[in-house]
Amino acid sequence: MMENWSAIAASAIFISVFALIISEKTHLMIAGLLGALLLVLLNILSLQEAINYISRSHATLALFFGVMVMVRVFEPTRIFEYLATQIVILAKGQGKRLLIGIVAITTPVCAVLPNATTVMLLAPLVPPMAEELNINFIPLLILMVFVANSAGLLTIIGDPATFIVGDAVNISFLDYLGKLSLGGAIAIITILLLLPRLFPSIWRTQLEHPEELPKIKIQHPRILAPGGIIVALVLLFFAIGELLPTPISPATIALLGAALCLLLCHHSKTDSVSNILKDVDWSTLIFFMSIFVLIGGLEKTGVIGSASGILAVILGKNIALGSIVLLFTVGLLSSLIPNIPLVVAMVPLLKQYVVTVGLASPAILDPNFEGQFPPEILPLFYAMMYGATLGGNGTLVGASSNIVAAGISEQHGKRISFKTFLKYGIPVTVCQLVAVCLYVVVRFLIFR
Repeated sequence: MMENWSAIAASAIFISVFALIISEKTHLMIAGLLGALLLVLLNILSLQEAINYISRSHATLALFFGVMVMVRVFEPTRIFEYLATQIVILAKGQGKRLLIGIVAITTPVCAVLPNATTVMLLAPLVPPMAEELNINFIPLLILMVFVANSAGLLTIIGDPATFIVGDAVNISFLDYLGKLSLGGAIAIITILLLLPRLFPSIWRTQLEHPEELPKIKIQHPRILAPGGIIVALVLLFFAIGELLPTPISPATIALLGAALCLLLCHHSKTDSVSNILKDVDWSTLIFFMSIFVLIGGLEKTGVIGSASGILAVILGKNIALGSIVLLFTVGLLSSLIPNIPLVVAMVPLLKQYVVTVGLASPAILDPNFEGQFPPEILPLFYAMMYGATLGGNGTLVGASSNIVAAGISEQHGKRISFKTFLKYGIPVTVCQLVAVCLYVVVRFLIFR
């Protein structure tokens, strides 16, 4: 009876937090923090358990913190304004070229870096670009988020969700490129086709004399060379760090890069360390911590685990039906729950389901299992991965990069409302899920 009460309470708190966020009656960080603390106060989770759920995702939090610090260190140089002006000039002041340019710049970067990291690195360019064209920067930030989330499907390392699923089914980097990357390309093409309809006013914008834009003068040029070397090394080791004989995680690299940038800033006296740390987007970091605790409450009380039995009843052994249902169901869930904790919860659930209905050996439930999964069940995992990643484009809280972009927008004086994001997110998500569903059916179910 007590267990049922805990499950109901954890579910009610989770739903209430997201209802508060959707209603926009309070800041999303406050809603998340209050929900997480309520779980502790009601003894559904102990404080130690809550901290343990946060610590499971310490790498994500460390990565975000490190990149936030590095980006902030370079703000006094005005390098972001300078680059933004150059991009507007290259686009010849045309809104449509700028929109396509954002897609072209974000896609390759996000193929090799996690999507939230990409948004942190590139988003500071967007507000000054929009200012030069005298347009609202919020739609441009939202576009960057859509592209970052979608391009994360191009490689197994492009999105934490793709890596978690790929690692769970023991798929290699090259196998992923051969089987699954085309789904990411289809998602990007879908965005390109939607650009004129999503952003009609920006698409038609034309700056009369882009060459007459004010010339931005870079400040403190002496720190750009050593700073550029630090950033280049950080990006290099993001890509190869985990392949080294002694692996180095992206989180460790980001923290080391942040420390070196702080050292450079301190000795060059371009800004104080206290100012830089004060400007870190703490509300975004605290919101992530709160979400991990809320998901932990659902996990501990068995709400997530019980869903595997429901799947078994609804889907039976029908892989084709299961793949399609999973893609859209997980896509819907991912628009409400950040995709990283969702995928972490869904992987063991899906493994348990295929074992329960007799499609796979219980051996796959072992976290250390390194064998091959039965090929006929893999479309289920692929569909879940596509749904979780692309569903994140649906709402403001659907993916970590969305929340990061919202934080950056607030730092530049404008808030991305839940409704504003939803206006763009729903059509993009629906079109992408339909397009990728057709790919999954053709590639993995008809011609597998």
